[in-house]
Amino acid sequence: MFSIIVANQQKYQLQNLIDSNQYTEKFGIRLSEKEALILLENRKKNLREQERIEFGEAILPKLIYTFCDSHYIYQDNYVETITKLQEIFYYYKNESLDELSDDELLSFMKEHFDGDCQGSLEYLETTCLDEFCNEIKKGCRTDIGRNQDE
Repeated sequence: MFSIIVANQQKYQLQNLIDSNQYTEKFGIRLSEKEALILLENRKKNLREQERIEFGEAILPKLIYTFCDSHYIYQDNYVETITKLQEIFYYYKNESLDELSDDELLSFMKEHFDGDCQGSLEYLETTCLDEFCNEIKKGCRTDIGRNQDE
C-alpha cells in the first residue's frame, strides 16, 4: 500500500514539473521528462543528506517559478542551476534554524542571485546566504520568520 502511495506521489510531482513548462517557456526554458526525473532524484538525495522531509508540495515547483525569469538561467544551464538551487535551499533551510519561511528564503535567494551574485551560485551559497544565516543564528535578524510577529 505504501509503495502505491509513493508511486502516485512521484507521478504527481513529475506532472507538476512538466506542467511548469507552460509558464517557463515564456522565458525560453523547459524541462523534458528525463530532466524532471533527474530533478526529482536530486530532491530525494538532498532531502536525505539534509535530514529533511517535505509534506504536501515540494519546493521544486516554487524554485522553478521563482527563478525561471532570471537573466542568468537559460536552457543550457537550467537543470544544473535548479538542481544546485534546490541543494542550496535545503542546506540553508537547516542553517537558518528554520526561522525563515520557504517564501522568505526563496525571495532572499532570488534577490541576491539576480543582484549582487550576478547569477553566481557559489557566491550566493558561500557569501550571501552564509552571512545571512550567521546573522540569524546570532539573533541579529529579528525582521524575518517567526520573529517578525513578535
